[in-house]
Amino acid sequence: MQFNFGTMETVYIKTPLGITTIIGDENGIAVISVSNEGEISKEIPEILQNAVSQLTDYFEGKRTSFDFKLNPKGTDFQQKVWKELLEIPYGKTLSYMDLSKKLGDIKAIRAVASANGKNPLWIVVPCHRVIGTDGSLTGYAGGLWRKKWLLEHENPTTQQSLF
Repeated sequence: MQFNFGTMETVYIKTPLGITTIIGDENGIAVISVSNEGEISKEIPEILQNAVSQLTDYFEGKRTSFDFKLNPKGTDFQQKVWKELLEIPYGKTLSYMDLSKKLGDIKAIRAVASANGKNPLWIVVPCHRVIGTDGSLTGYAGGLWRKKWLLEHENPTTQQSLF
């Protein structure tokens, strides 16, 4: 799959979990990802300032939801899964099985997990809130240590006893 970012702006910010990349334009934020290395941007493009501000607030414990415009690229099925992920409340988790049920097809659990793993909007579309039926962390594109950190950040009292 190839993306045409044309006139999209990009910014790199430091977060507790690494260098976060934010890519977007006037149509919304298309990508938020994290890596272990990279150069932090000296300036934040105006179109990305709201997203940077809200993510900063999230990491500082001042924000539990995001309201900037999203514009992720994906198949219709992926979009449907990502939309359902947005319904998982802050501080709560949902199993892949329950997510498949909500989407109307329990047999689609592998496809749901695959779409979850292809989520281009780290944290904002909260794929980290999806866990195994047995409560295990299961896979996470950003690394299980990041998933554990995010879940503990969002619910420090109950999540720590799970792991």
